[in-house]
Amino acid sequence: MAELRSWCFILAVFAASLYGISAEIKFTTPVGRLFTYEVMREKFQNDFETSSKLYTGVLHDDPMVFKCKKQGFPDLPEWLRFIQRHPFDNGFLYGTPMSPGKYFIEIYAINKISYDAARELLVIKVVSEKMLPYQAEFFIQLREVEKVLPSSVQIEIKQDLQKLWNNEALEMINISNALDRGGRVPLPLAGHYEGVYVKVGSKKYFSKCLQRVMSPEYQRECATEAKVKIPGECTFCKIPSNCITWCKTELFDLTKLEPEPPAPTMGSGILEDGGYFDPPESPPSRDYFPDYMVTVIVPLIIAIVLFLLLLSIMYGRREGLAKRNAKTNNIQLYHHQTIHGNTEELRSMASQRGVPAPLSTLPMFNSRTGERASPLQSDSIPLIMAQQEPYSDTLPRK
Repeated sequence: MAELRSWCFILAVFAASLYGISAEIKFTTPVGRLFTYEVMREKFQNDFETSSKLYTGVLHDDPMVFKCKKQGFPDLPEWLRFIQRHPFDNGFLYGTPMSPGKYFIEIYAINKISYDAARELLVIKVVSEKMLPYQAEFFIQLREVEKVLPSSVQIEIKQDLQKLWNNEALEMINISNALDRGGRVPLPLAGHYEGVYVKVGSKKYFSKCLQRVMSPEYQRECATEAKVKIPGECTFCKIPSNCITWCKTELFDLTKLEPEPPAPTMGSGILEDGGYFDPPESPPSRDYFPDYMVTVIVPLIIAIVLFLLLLSIMYGRREGLAKRNAKTNNIQLYHHQTIHGNTEELRSMASQRGVPAPLSTLPMFNSRTGERASPLQSDSIPLIMAQQEPYSDTLPRK
């Protein structure tokens, strides 16, 4: 089922590129400024109205998935990012271009119920403009990037930073997710957020509150992870979720940056008049025989010695063990024959002697009194019965 849906999704994108409704939207943005564009679900609902009514009977509530790419390419430009958390959420294109140019961005909207598709073409024209000389980057811990990109939230954050900077002429330079900067994925629990970096710039120098960031005392407190003491006049935060983390605040003064060195000039590759080529002297000859002895001859001799030692162990000691085992076997056979002969000799001697058998082996013999009785009627009477009746010790005395 999942494979079928993926194929339907690919076919829908292909059909949208061929037959879908194409709308062209144009934007102009300067270099070094934040560009944001919200991909609204409502704009594509009219295209899916017939399909939504046919499949669900409910209008303006179909889940959508947006796919964005540069025209003629499989992905977006390096400076541009797209995010959409859920099919029922709007998507955002955002980023900061660093060079002028013109970009054609294709936006495909896919209906997750009917798999209908619509296409929109976004034309972004980036014009050249001077970079703002003074920039500051702030970290907002209790925010996620898609919650900061709407224009209303950007205005709220900018108002707090204007009071902190004591400057009304602030411009958004960049907004980036903390995960893109090496942050960890938070736990899926309430109160855990990814965090957002917000960068603003101005032509005016930093305020006194921001200059505290460059003080050695402030940097020492942040290095020891102690609680940073911020005066009350430097805390401007109407909404708690928009409060900044002071120890992650960075200031950038682009006026103090050293200019880049000029690019090297390419020559013609032809020497000047009177010049000549002086090749380096060849290195002196070297005798490689000692190296050959160490690397080839010595290991070969060691290998031969080990081979001979192993050969002597396998064949020489094996013959000695065989002889020792044969000698041991001969001794064991001799002992066996001796025992067998002695046994036969004892048996023959026992059969030839004329001594009567012991009384204890005869029938009807009382072992206590030593009396011997006749077998009465049969020799098959047990010895125990003969001992008890009539010659048992339990008989009454006269």
